[in-house]
Amino acid sequence: MRILFISLGFIFVGIGVVGIFVPILPTTPFLLLASFFFAKGSKKFHDWFISTKLYKKHLESFVNSRAMTLKSKLSILLPVSAMLIITFIFVNNLHARIVLIILFIAKYLYFFTQIKTIKDEKEINELQKTDNN
Repeated sequence: MRILFISLGFIFVGIGVVGIFVPILPTTPFLLLASFFFAKGSKKFHDWFISTKLYKKHLESFVNSRAMTLKSKLSILLPVSAMLIITFIFVNNLHARIVLIILFIAKYLYFFTQIKTIKDEKEINELQKTDNN
């Protein structure tokens, strides 16, 4: 099972890296999944992953403060929304369309009710300082 988790971790790191260069593919959700699978699979690989520049640039502030800038939120939400809308247009199954609508609504509800929206990265640093005290 450990090998499966570690393998999935690397697969999601790979997809996340591709997402850096392909605007329609979001990076952050895949890196979050990679972090989850590395944590389940191996402390060594998880420690390695959280020490990488990739993790520090794309996830560290979110993991530490549960906050994102509006720009960061939209850079995740808009490409995924576009894919859901395209899928909705081409799918003729009523049940599939209902699931797509629920996913669409749920992701916006989650991002705007569970993740604090901040103005800039400085605010993240301030949140982290207050959480540590």
